[in-house]
Amino acid sequence: MSDDYKIKWLKKPKKHDYKAAITYLSLLYKADLAKQMVKELEETPSSDFQAKDIFRASALAMLDTGNRYVEQEYNKITRGEKLAPLLLVRDSANTKVTIADGYHRLCAVYAVNEDAAIRCKIV
Repeated sequence: MSDDYKIKWLKKPKKHDYKAAITYLSLLYKADLAKQMVKELEETPSSDFQAKDIFRASALAMLDTGNRYVEQEYNKITRGEKLAPLLLVRDSANTKVTIADGYHRLCAVYAVNEDAAIRCKIV
């Protein structure tokens, strides 16, 4: 789309983002491990990575702004609203990054500018 928009980030994820991460990670890992990962995410400082690099590391397909959740996040960007940081987990066994929360935000940012820095918490 356009890189005319400045992407703004909240300093930290919202509580419901951590709950969503537990729900998603519990599909991949045992509940106790998922909770431990999210606890680590809560305690780790934020980092920035480019949108295109997160996509490459996750090996996920990008959703376009035709997806209603991506469109909602895209509209937040165009209105100058702040986005919550992504929650990422390194899956060393499979050499991938799991997006525990923030997939639609990632897609929206990529639609604006694939080189944009994305605030993340990663463990």
